[in-house]
Amino acid sequence: MSTTAPGTAEVELAIGGMTCASCAARIEKKLNRMAGVSATVNYATEKAKVTYDADGLGVGDLITTVEATGYTATAPPPPQRRGVAEAVPGQAGADAPEADELGPLRQRLVVSALLSLPVVVLAMVPAWQFTYWQWLSLTLAAPVVVWGALPFHRAAFTNARHGAATMDTLISIGTLAALLWSLWALFFGTAGHPGMTHPFELSVTRSDGAGNIYLEAAAGVTTFILAGRYFEARSKRRAGAALRALLELGAKEVTVVREGGREERVPTERLVVGDRFLVRPGEKIATDGDVVEGSSAVDASMLTGESVPVEVGVGDAVTGATLNAGGRLVVRATRVGADTQLARMAKLVEDAQNGKAAAQRLADRISAVFVPLVIALALGTLGFWLASGAALTTAFTAAVAVLIIACPCALGLATPTALMVGTGRGAQLGILIKGPEVLEHTRKADTIVLDKTGTVTTGTMTLLAVHTADDTGEAEVLRLAGALENASEHPIARAVAAGAARLAGPLPTPEDFANLPGLGVQGVVEGHAVLVGREKLLTEWAMELPPGLARARSEAEARGRTAIAVAWDGQARAVLEVADAVKDTSAEAVRRLRALGLTPILLTGDNEAVARSVAAEVGIEEVIAEVLPQDKVEVVKRLQAQGRSVAMVGDGVNDAAALAQADLGLAMGTGTDAAIEAGDLTLVRGDLRVAADAIRLARKTLGTIRSNLVWAFGYNILALPLAAAGFLNPMIAGAAMAFSSVSVVANSLRLRTFRAADG
Repeated sequence: MSTTAPGTAEVELAIGGMTCASCAARIEKKLNRMAGVSATVNYATEKAKVTYDADGLGVGDLITTVEATGYTATAPPPPQRRGVAEAVPGQAGADAPEADELGPLRQRLVVSALLSLPVVVLAMVPAWQFTYWQWLSLTLAAPVVVWGALPFHRAAFTNARHGAATMDTLISIGTLAALLWSLWALFFGTAGHPGMTHPFELSVTRSDGAGNIYLEAAAGVTTFILAGRYFEARSKRRAGAALRALLELGAKEVTVVREGGREERVPTERLVVGDRFLVRPGEKIATDGDVVEGSSAVDASMLTGESVPVEVGVGDAVTGATLNAGGRLVVRATRVGADTQLARMAKLVEDAQNGKAAAQRLADRISAVFVPLVIALALGTLGFWLASGAALTTAFTAAVAVLIIACPCALGLATPTALMVGTGRGAQLGILIKGPEVLEHTRKADTIVLDKTGTVTTGTMTLLAVHTADDTGEAEVLRLAGALENASEHPIARAVAAGAARLAGPLPTPEDFANLPGLGVQGVVEGHAVLVGREKLLTEWAMELPPGLARARSEAEARGRTAIAVAWDGQARAVLEVADAVKDTSAEAVRRLRALGLTPILLTGDNEAVARSVAAEVGIEEVIAEVLPQDKVEVVKRLQAQGRSVAMVGDGVNDAAALAQADLGLAMGTGTDAAIEAGDLTLVRGDLRVAADAIRLARKTLGTIRSNLVWAFGYNILALPLAAAGFLNPMIAGAAMAFSSVSVVANSLRLRTFRAADG
C-alpha cells in the first residue's frame, strides 16, 4: 500500500474467482460505486489497483465489497522486512497460485477429453452406432457435463446469487440445456429406442425433436472450453514469465561483515541500510550499495541487457541482482527492499501491466453488457426460429450455439496480455514502459529532442587528443602532465589524469605541487619543472606556444573543446584537448531514430560552437543551444505549439520538467531519480540506441493490442449472426469460442521474440 496524496491511499488487491472479462468489469463497477474510490481491475493479471479515501475507508472495506460481488480479494503483505518479490504488490509467491490452478484444470481437461471422445465419435459415425449406444453416450457424457463443467456451473450459480451473469452463465446454460434436452429425448422421446440413430444435421431431424440427443455437443463443448481455459491460463503464465524472472533475479542470502570482521550468512531481506556485505566472485550482489573494498567486473546484463561487464572499484555504486564476475568486493548497502533498483523496475513493469488503453476501456464497457445481450439474443433466436415454423430442434440448436459461441474473454484479454508480454520483454532488454497510454504517444511522436550532456555525450570530461611539439613524445607528455593533474581535484584535471593513466600506465608522484586558481597547476615531476594549464600560465613564465601547437589550440576551441597547454624546463611541449566526449553509439542511435520517422533536435545549455560540433558528429541538423535549465520546458512547449508531437530523452534533474511536458518522455536510467519519475519510458542503460529500441517495442506492443482487439471484435461480430442463422452446431461453436481466447494470447506471446537492433 502506498500513499498517493494527503488523505488518499493506493493498494493493489489480488482478485480470485474471475473467469472472464465480464467478471473484471463487474468488480470494477462495484468498487467505483464506493465513495472516494477509483479502481481498475485487470482480468489478465487478476489484480485490482485501487485508489481510495484513507480517512473514510480501509482495505478491509474494499475486500468486503469484492467478496460481496462474489469473488475473493487479498491485500499485499505488510512492508516490513519484505524481500524484492514481496515489495511488488501481488507478486509474492506468484508461481504457487498459478501452479495450483493449472494442475486441477489439466486433470479435469484430460478426464473430460477421454470421456468425450467416444461420445463424439459415436454421434458422428452412424456405422458405429450399436444397439443402445445412446445410453453409453449418456453414461460417458454426464460426468463431463456435471463434473467437468462444475467450475462453470459453480461460477454461474455464484453470480446468479448476486444478480449477475457472466461467460460461465452462458456455458452453464448451454451445456445443461443440451444435457437436459437429451435426457428428455432419451426417457420420453424415441431417442432411447433400439436402432434409433442420431441425425445431427438439422435437415433430417424430426419436427417434434423427440428423437434428437445433444450429448456429444454438451460433452464436446465442455471439453473444448476446458481446453481453451487451460491453454489460456498456461499462456497467461508464460506472458507474465518475464516479470517473475525479474523478481527472482535477486540473491536469496548474503554474507554480512559484522564488527571485528566477523562474517555472518543471513537472508537478504534482513539487510538494512548501512550494512557491509561481502560479494565473492561468481556471487550476486545482494542489494544496491557502494563499493568500500576491492575492485571487480560486474555483469549487469540481467538488468540492463548490456552484455559487457562494467569495471567497479572503491566508491562506485553497484546494483542489487547484478553478478560479480571478477574479484572480491565489500559493499555498503544504500537501498534495501522496495527501494532497490530491481524492486523499482519490477514495480514499474507491474504498474504498466495493470493499466488499460483507451480501446480496452471500450472493450470493458462492452463486456459488462455482453452476457445479458447474448442471453437475449439466444432467446430471440429461439423465438424467431419457432415463429418461422422451423423444427424445435432447429431453434434449440441455434439458440445453444449462440450461447456458447459468444466470447467476451477475447476482448478482456486483448490489451493486458499484450502489455504483460511487451512490458516483460522490455524489462529483459532494459526498457521500462510505464503504462498503456504511453504506447499511443510513441505512435504519434514525430520529433525527438535529445539532451546533450549525459544523453548524446558521456556527461564527463574526457581526454580526447594530444598534440605534441616536434621533439616531444606523447608518452612523456602524458606521464608528466598526468602525474601533476592527478594531484588536483578539478574536473578537467581528473579527465587528464584518467586519460594519462589509461594510455601511459602508472603515473609518478609529483613534488612541490601547487594549484594556481584560474590558471592551472605546477610542480616537479621526475626532476622536471612542469606547468599544465591555460596558455596564460605559460605567458607568465615567458613561454609561447609554437605555431603548430597554437594552431591546434585554436582548432580545439573552435570545436568547443578545452585546450590545455603543457610545458616543462622552460619550453612549451604539448596541447591537450579535453571535452565531454560523444558516446560511441550516439551516431548510430540518431540514424535509427530517423528510420522510425523522428526528426532529432539537439538541446543543450552549452554554447553554439560546442553544440554544433556535437550535432555534426552524430548527424543532427537542428540545434537549440545556450538554453537555461528552467527554459527547456519552454522549448518543448514551443515545438508542441508548432504542431509537433514531441518525444524527449534526458537524464538530469534539469530535464525532469521537460520530460514531463513532452508528449513522450524517455528517461535514461543512469540519470537522476527525478528524471526517471518524470519519464514515460525508462532506459536502464545509458545507450541512446535503446531509445530507438524502446520506441520500436512500444509501437509493436500497440500494434499487437490493436490486432487483438480487431480479432476479438471481429470474431463476435461474425460468429453470433452465423450461430443465430443456424450455420454452426454447438460443439463447433464451443471449439471456436475456446480458439478465440487462445489466439489472442498466442498473438501477444509473439512479442517475446522482439529483438534489440544491436550492432
